[in-house]
Amino acid sequence: MPRSRNNRQPPGQRLLRVGEEIRHALAAVFERETFRDPDLANVRITVTEVRPSPDLRHARVYIVPLGGGDSKPVLEGLRRVKPFLRRRIAEMIHMKFLPDLVFSADTTFDQAEHIATLLHRPEVARDLQGSDVSSDAREEEE
Repeated sequence: MPRSRNNRQPPGQRLLRVGEEIRHALAAVFERETFRDPDLANVRITVTEVRPSPDLRHARVYIVPLGGGDSKPVLEGLRRVKPFLRRRIAEMIHMKFLPDLVFSADTTFDQAEHIATLLHRPEVARDLQGSDVSSDAREEEE
């Protein structure tokens, strides 16, 4: 029975292992190489995650410029040096086919910061203190 396209399963062990191998190889390249591209000059890049597709033909690479900042010029620079990066990774990782790299900005840190600022708002702090008082009152009643 064929699988439906809507049934998303978590990635298997092989996909996770390939993603980590590519992430480590990219991190090593970013650590050692100096790029001639003006958008990548003097920019440190953190590779947070690599998600390969189930057929291992494509891999989405999530990056964050170290220290924050605008990631759009960095993404443009990475798209321009993608053939160089694929060649360097192919030297480090031995696979039958190296996935095509698609670079994306990782927004999880921005989302976590947004949630933290929401939790530190006075209204939320007041509500949280109110729930602590009510739970203390329930314990005293028992």
